[in-house]
Amino acid sequence: MIEIPTGLPAELVPLSWLIGVWEGTGVIDYVVGEEHVTHEFGQRVSFSHDGLPYLNYSSFAWLLPTQPKADDAGDAEGDTSEAAASLETTPLTAESGYWRLSRTALEGDPGPGMLPGVGARPFTTAQSVEALRTSGGDFEVEASIIHPTGVSELYLGRVAGPRIDLATDAVLRSATAKEYSAATRMYGLVEGHLLWAWDIAALGQSIRTHASARLAKVD
Repeated sequence: MIEIPTGLPAELVPLSWLIGVWEGTGVIDYVVGEEHVTHEFGQRVSFSHDGLPYLNYSSFAWLLPTQPKADDAGDAEGDTSEAAASLETTPLTAESGYWRLSRTALEGDPGPGMLPGVGARPFTTAQSVEALRTSGGDFEVEASIIHPTGVSELYLGRVAGPRIDLATDAVLRSATAKEYSAATRMYGLVEGHLLWAWDIAALGQSIRTHASARLAKVD
């Protein structure tokens, strides 16, 4: 059962199951040329709101330590510093951005910049938000995600109950960023856990499996 937080803007009700702090583990599984990269990682994700009709999104991920091989056990006994280092986590990457229902901006919406809206804010009731539902019964959604590595993504997609499917509509890269051209993401709420999968097209390759994780809500 999805609990709707009190004071939630009506437009965020279809996305309300994302709200909270989530933490867990996942697996990187990506093929680059002839190299198969696989590694476990930990992740902490936060979705929150400021009373406006969008979600604040942030994510931080870290590589989990690799376990020492059995034939290295004897060597590790003589070099405790090396064994300890192998058990340390390594910061990996971060993301931040905004998620919202996708609709045309109206006079009552603020912007551009810091200009206030004119008149009443639109879509402030559950009944009015229902007008945004598509003929297929879902809602269109968009997510803007920024990476500290010089990549910005604009995703478009749909939210249907506790599931979101996204695909990049645009990817902007700085001159210093690594090659990255497209991606898809899927998020779902399954038995109280947030599951996600991320496929990417990068380093001259077509879109393919990249990473996935299972996260539990942190109280």
